[in-house]
Amino acid sequence: MKVVVVIPAYRAEQTVAAVIRDVRAQGLPVIVVDDGSSDGTADAAEHAGAAVIRRRVNGGKGAALREGLASACRQGYDWIVTMDADGQHLASEVPAFLREAEGGQADLVLGNRMNRPRGMPLDRRVTNWFMSALLSRATGEELPDTQCGFRAVSRRLLESVRLCGDRFEIESELVLRAARAGFRIQSVPVTSVYRRQISFIRPIRDTVRFARLLLTQGGSNRNARAGL
Repeated sequence: MKVVVVIPAYRAEQTVAAVIRDVRAQGLPVIVVDDGSSDGTADAAEHAGAAVIRRRVNGGKGAALREGLASACRQGYDWIVTMDADGQHLASEVPAFLREAEGGQADLVLGNRMNRPRGMPLDRRVTNWFMSALLSRATGEELPDTQCGFRAVSRRLLESVRLCGDRFEIESELVLRAARAGFRIQSVPVTSVYRRQISFIRPIRDTVRFARLLLTQGGSNRNARAGL
């Protein structure tokens, strides 16, 4: 099984190198998509050993993630693990995702922070619960944490659905499209890590995007297939 870790990064000069080193200590290659950062994010990532895609203009997490996923698919990776650049995800927990992938019981493996949410800000916890409840209802599956960016996705899935989100709604979009297309989704417990990082999430704006996603995808054909 050929695996790569994709990390979208924006103004993460202070944290991205440590994340990359921890991933590489697990024996995995890393692709970082620098989303038009004005600091030294791209250089820090390259020096830490990642392959770096440099976007000239900031387009949002979704746009950066889509570019990284497409690159990984073109390179023939079977599974892509996605992580954030700010240190909220522990590379030591990547093997849990790969065990689910190797078991053949899922095409999308989601990190679940809600079993151990200690340290997660209350507003994040409430928003995550609300969005996860809506997505669980929309997909007909029990999905405890649909907003976690720490996840693993198969190339088979990515080559079968079309992602359009440019910002944080992409996490919800991937879950929704995967479920509607009949792909299997599993969750694994992960640690909730918060170190007072600067957040680029805008609760009202991103919730509106989430609602628009549910409305526009409500009538999607479950068996639809399109390219990434």
